[in-house]
Amino acid sequence: MSRSPSRLSLATVPVEARAGLHDSLHADVWHAHTLAAPVAHVVATGAAVLDAQLPGGGWPVGALTELLQNPYQHSEWRLLAPALARCGTAAVVLVAPPHVPFGPALSARGVASQRLLWVHTAAAAQRLWATEQALRCAGVDAVLAWLPQVRPEQLRRLQMAASEYNRLLFVMRPSAARQESSPAVLRLLLAPGTDGLDRPSDTLQVHIFKRRGPPLDHAVVFAAPHAGLAQLLAAAQRPLPLFESHHALDRTAA
Repeated sequence: MSRSPSRLSLATVPVEARAGLHDSLHADVWHAHTLAAPVAHVVATGAAVLDAQLPGGGWPVGALTELLQNPYQHSEWRLLAPALARCGTAAVVLVAPPHVPFGPALSARGVASQRLLWVHTAAAAQRLWATEQALRCAGVDAVLAWLPQVRPEQLRRLQMAASEYNRLLFVMRPSAARQESSPAVLRLLLAPGTDGLDRPSDTLQVHIFKRRGPPLDHAVVFAAPHAGLAQLLAAAQRPLPLFESHHALDRTAA
């Protein structure tokens, strides 16, 4: 009777030999205990604390990144604006955003409103088609798509298009999609931050639950918004002053 070949397990290899084995691996072989190097280049996120946790040190270009959030929470602009401001000067295509982008706030973060191209459609199939076509268009730096209803094979098609045309691609999905499979190379869950007493704060918690690297068991905390943007948002919250006129025609008759 022939004997089946024995299998070598790292558990049976002495610690000293394991170290030598890791060192002898080719540089292109990804070690699961380290962050992987990106296939293409990256764009820095604008936050060193987040860059340190992402393979290559930023958002991957030519790959799909998923941002998951709870209903009625929209922190994607706060997270992505710094990278969009430095990724180039071509168009940033927005496919079916839930709200009209606030131009002055984005301009304060360096994202010129002239670069924004808004594609409005409610049908899921049309959103997918528009996203793929935007990735294929010349003169596009990044595509942001809000796709609450999408299947893994559809996301895989978008991933392939982003890779072929070397585009930044961010897909916004509900937090419930966390349990679904996805071809995205990077998946993040965004949540509002809290202070020490569990009260809402101006910080943003970023949970990285899929990346090419070891698991991250803690959230990356974003600091408060930029001072200039915070002042602009605060001004938008204040009521407009009453119009005062001293002209006789602007006063009611006695």
